[in-house]
Amino acid sequence: MADDSPNIDVLNASAQGQLKSIVERIERLEVEKGELAEQIKEVFAEAKGNGFDVKILRKVVRLRKQDRAKRQEEEAILDLYLSALGEI
Repeated sequence: MADDSPNIDVLNASAQGQLKSIVERIERLEVEKGELAEQIKEVFAEAKGNGFDVKILRKVVRLRKQDRAKRQEEEAILDLYLSALGEI
């Protein structure tokens, strides 16, 4: 039976170096991402401490990422659906 497991000999020294560099860059970025997530968490905690609603702040941030026209279209459809259901 043939061994189908990957073999390090398949990658030449240049490819091995590139692979190692890519993996190390990803690892560094993952560390930075974790640090940024912690900083964001701290800002939300500060906002909460100042009386702001964190759930609404998260929604505001998410909405600001969207294209304004797309957001307005979605809001119009949401209003239409809620109106049809007698909710507004």
